[in-house]
Amino acid sequence: MASPSNLETWGRSTVRTACPLDCPDSCTLEVTVEKGRLVKLDGGHLNPVTRGYICAKVRRFGGRVYGEDRLLYPAVRKGPKGQGVFTRVTWDEALNEIARRMQDIRDRWGAEAILPFCYGGSNGLLTQDTNDAALFRGFGTSRLARTVCAAPTGAANQGLYGKMAGVTYQDYVHARLIILWGVNPSASGIHLVPFVREAQKAGAALVVIDPRATPLARQADLHVAPRPGTDLPIALALHRYLFENRLADDRFLAEHTRGAADLRARAAEWTIERAASVAGIEPSALTRLAEMYASTSPALIRCGWGLERNRNGGSAAAAVLALPAVAGKFGVRGGGFSMSNSSAWGIKAAAWMDDTPEPNTRLVNMNHLGRALLEYSDPPVQMLFVYNCNPLATMPDQNRVLEGLKREDLFTVVYEQVFTDTTRYADVVLPATTFLENYDIAKGYGPITLQLVRPVIEPVGESRPNAEVFSELASRLELGDAEQEPETLMRVASRISADVAGPLLEEGAAVPRHEGAPVQFVDVFPLTPDRKIDLFPEALATQGPAGLYGYQPDPATERYPLALISPASEKTVSSTLGELRARPGVLQMHPVDADARGLSQDDPVRVFNDLGEVQCPVGINKDIKPGTVSLSKGLWRRSTYNGSTSNALVPDTLSDLGAGACFNDARVQVALLGRH
Repeated sequence: MASPSNLETWGRSTVRTACPLDCPDSCTLEVTVEKGRLVKLDGGHLNPVTRGYICAKVRRFGGRVYGEDRLLYPAVRKGPKGQGVFTRVTWDEALNEIARRMQDIRDRWGAEAILPFCYGGSNGLLTQDTNDAALFRGFGTSRLARTVCAAPTGAANQGLYGKMAGVTYQDYVHARLIILWGVNPSASGIHLVPFVREAQKAGAALVVIDPRATPLARQADLHVAPRPGTDLPIALALHRYLFENRLADDRFLAEHTRGAADLRARAAEWTIERAASVAGIEPSALTRLAEMYASTSPALIRCGWGLERNRNGGSAAAAVLALPAVAGKFGVRGGGFSMSNSSAWGIKAAAWMDDTPEPNTRLVNMNHLGRALLEYSDPPVQMLFVYNCNPLATMPDQNRVLEGLKREDLFTVVYEQVFTDTTRYADVVLPATTFLENYDIAKGYGPITLQLVRPVIEPVGESRPNAEVFSELASRLELGDAEQEPETLMRVASRISADVAGPLLEEGAAVPRHEGAPVQFVDVFPLTPDRKIDLFPEALATQGPAGLYGYQPDPATERYPLALISPASEKTVSSTLGELRARPGVLQMHPVDADARGLSQDDPVRVFNDLGEVQCPVGINKDIKPGTVSLSKGLWRRSTYNGSTSNALVPDTLSDLGAGACFNDARVQVALLGRH
């Protein structure tokens, strides 16, 4: 196992590591270092699925490591919040001040007045939910419900299947029908693309369900472009078609499922014609989809995260995930569904957190950050500790979040790699290492992989890894002993089974428990108590205003008729690397909608609703559905004319299941900038 002391500081060497960023693929990396500096990032072959190549995003990661926005030393605010002026201090001074503030706030307001705020910035098993969780649990702070992404789909997958492992990339070639539903692997999870193309060459038909004509949609046998938020009626219409035409697999349903009658009852009202009308698609397209799915085997649905980002997102995911059960598509290689394989290893953070159990303190939904900072009073949030996250760029209701961050009485710590939008409003800034400068454990959630992330260069400036900083802060608060990062790594590894941890530490990767890729209902089964699929789980049945599989109508109004979506882009991983974007974000709009508003290519426009306004150029694009406009996810405020991004227009309402974010429920109007 490599250690920082063994890193090559002179000469030229290549070091193998892995990418832990928030992407399903978890690439093996071959990193070339010369004279102690990163000079090249390329793909390795330890993860056979990623096949030795990497995305353009990570290939340019050196721009983050050595860029002008890199944070190099601890600092404290000087002057008013938002000006971004800081004075350098030592690590001891910064940590002592944070510890003092935490103690003072606990004494005056109670520890729940402190809100830790993080998500999947690195997404490894070491940099989050280890020493950080122990610190905040031990101190008794408020807890964070990390539901900005994957919460609705996760709730659906857990409720129906207990998060059973899904079809992996290697088995796509065996499918004769592939449905990509709410996912664009050309922008996120790019290593799925060649497997899909291999399947097509072998004779598979491809269906893409997306409001945009993505690259794979343009190569598909059928592209279904629904209005955002209407995936649920489409899925329920498919169920009704299967049940009403005696195409449901009654034997499989009887032997392996519960709740089929309840699902059928909820689907009964959704005829092909009604669902097509609500979704804004042709009934013939939906009929063709139903016929293709019913008649083809092996048939595979790749359920993405795009369909969850609205008021109906959880029920939509549940209805989509239920389709292979009703249609009898399990039990054959290349058949069933794939979504997230994050649970395939059976590794949970709780395994190394038993010494500090989660307290029953206040739970704050991260999508309500703006409300929490401005409205919570029992107690009010007096300290915000941000790490692995850039909330001003990523949370809904951006303007309310901004107002909260401006509070002079709010003490904000930002522990980051680069100077983000959120960093500008910090009181104390701590410099964090990147994954090229620290250890981590990367768990792929597309391919079933587990890899060791090794430091390949020494930490830039005075940056330090999460595990060390949080343990040192805990030591100052008398909540434990400080430990070095390798000690944390070995402690975490010791809680993983020896047959997994041994190869992980010695060889850099662990081998999945199954020989090859697992086949659903042959090698893997639902992780429910009776190993049956629960098609109408009691825990989900009454969630949301309309209950499970209940449709909530489109929130569009005459004043704000356009649906604004914010899909993943080819330039960022969520907001990570947003500082490297050189050009403004562009609002994509169909020619029909542009003509109706007198807009031409590259016109400066204002996109607005009652929550805010975004000013940016417009791009006329026939690949987006009329009535829908698109502005990329992950933009920083510097990437628009007025410093607002799409999240300034997103309500902080919550999805039906899982209390997730409803980014695609933003409804807006667009006009030429300067015209009202």
